[in-house]
Amino acid sequence: MSALDINLIAVVFYLLAASYVFISLWRSKPVQRQYLYLLTAVALIAHGTGCALLIVQPKGLALSLFPVSSLIFCTVNIVVLLSAARKPLHNLFIILFPLTIVAIITSLLPPSNNVLLPLTVGLTSHILLSILAYSLLTIATLQALFLAFQNHRLKQKRSLGPRGLLPPLQTMESLLFELLWAGQLLLTGAIISGIIFLDDIFAQHVVHKTVFTLFAWLIYSILLWGRHSLGWRGYTAIRWTLVGFVMLMLAYFGSKIVLEFILNI
Repeated sequence: MSALDINLIAVVFYLLAASYVFISLWRSKPVQRQYLYLLTAVALIAHGTGCALLIVQPKGLALSLFPVSSLIFCTVNIVVLLSAARKPLHNLFIILFPLTIVAIITSLLPPSNNVLLPLTVGLTSHILLSILAYSLLTIATLQALFLAFQNHRLKQKRSLGPRGLLPPLQTMESLLFELLWAGQLLLTGAIISGIIFLDDIFAQHVVHKTVFTLFAWLIYSILLWGRHSLGWRGYTAIRWTLVGFVMLMLAYFGSKIVLEFILNI
């Protein structure tokens, strides 16, 4: 089967899984995890295979913007699926599945460039750490958005929506900081591996990526320090999480857009 066929299969199963979660929550019925896990597992197998066919080429890695974005969403969904077995994270799929479908469809567009990077141990470790860091911090950002929604509804003394959509506020906040700690550790590893294995992380064509990544790392570090030392929570934690994520997205997606679509490098 071609990359197109495999990715379209993934889209179909993501649609089925998204529809099942939405209908269950809308009807205030508990999500039967075995059905959700089965649909998501099939979608992820197809999605992962489709990403591999698009990215791994005989002469190296094709790391253009859209295929890598699709791979990041695939990784995010894997992490959420595994974590949802012991933590109330399945609500994130309401946002993740539609975004994943968009990412898959855009990954099938013709690449803006055909630059292939050699597959080495150092480069591979840096890429894997970066993708895992982006994935966990993306999940943390989605969690922060749900937490902001929950805080707002509670202050307005309004219903939080369909039963089972959101776990208790304290649980949501604890999950947010667990994700932030894990994501920050992986981001630190990605930065260190970049310093070790990349020729020059401050070269002209990647300097903006490096600077924004370091800003993101600093923002997350301040947030985690504030949580540990000053007890930051609520909207303070949410704002810092969102600012850190904006820096991280500017680092990767911003630099990719400039290099691939504006400078055509």
